[in-house]
Amino acid sequence: MRRVLARFLLLASFFSCSLTFVGTFLAQDASGDGIRSFQVGERLTYEITWLNILAGIAVMEVGDAGMTGDRPLAKLVTTAQSSPMLTKFYPVDNRVESLVDPTTLQSDRLTFRRREGKRKNNFEYTFHHRDGTVTVTKDGVTETLAIPPDTLDIISCLYHVRNALPLKPGSSLAMNVHHDKKNYQLNVRVEEVESIEGSWGKTETARVLVIMPFQGIFLNQGNIKVWFTTDDRKIPLRMKAKVIIGSVVADLVGGIPGLVYPR
Repeated sequence: MRRVLARFLLLASFFSCSLTFVGTFLAQDASGDGIRSFQVGERLTYEITWLNILAGIAVMEVGDAGMTGDRPLAKLVTTAQSSPMLTKFYPVDNRVESLVDPTTLQSDRLTFRRREGKRKNNFEYTFHHRDGTVTVTKDGVTETLAIPPDTLDIISCLYHVRNALPLKPGSSLAMNVHHDKKNYQLNVRVEEVESIEGSWGKTETARVLVIMPFQGIFLNQGNIKVWFTTDDRKIPLRMKAKVIIGSVVADLVGGIPGLVYPR
C-alpha cells in the first residue's frame, strides 16, 4: 500500500501542475481559437490522503523561463513529498520541471528527479518536434527515439486538456504522450457536472475521467477522476483514484485567489 500511495502522490502532482495557470504571456490557443493569457507565479498546494490519513503534499509552481530565440518559455516546477508518517516506511521526494512553449503547449525539455524508497533515478527529455524525435537521458545513458506528431510530455499534455476539452458531459479528448522512453495515448472524458464540497466551500465542477496508460507511475494501468471548476479558470479541486482498500484523494488546500481555505 505504501508504494500505491507514493505513486499516486507523483501522479496527482503531475495532473495538478498541468492545470496551473502558466506564464505572463499572451499566446494564441493551441486549437487556433482565440487568445489566452497565462500568469507566472501561480502556486497550488494539495494534501493527499488515504483513509483520512495524510500521505503527502504536492506543490505546483509556475515561473518565467525567459526566451529561446524569439519565443518565450514557461517553466513548470512540481514537487511531491511524502508525509512524516509515510516517510518512515517509504520516503518520496520527487521533482519534475518542464519548459514549455505557451503557444503550442509542447515542451522543449523535461527533467524528472525521482526519489521513491530506495529507487533513485534522474531523467532528462529533450524534444525535437520538427525531426519527430526525443533524446532521452536516464541515469547517464542517452538514446534518441521516434515520437508521433504533436507529442506532448506528461505535464504539457494536461495543459492541452485544460485548453481543448469542453467541460460538457460526453466531451472527450485523445493525445499522444511520451513518458519513460515509450509513446502512449492518453484519453480523457467528461462524465458529468456536479457540485462538491471541501475547504473551498461548495463549488460546481465537471468530473473528468482520465484513463492512465503509464506503467510504473500509478499502479500498472488505471483511471483517475478529477473535478475541475466550471469557470474560466478550470481549477482542479480534487483528484481521486481507487486502490486495493478505499481510495486515495488529493484535495486543493491553497493557492487560488478568490477561494477560501479555512484550516
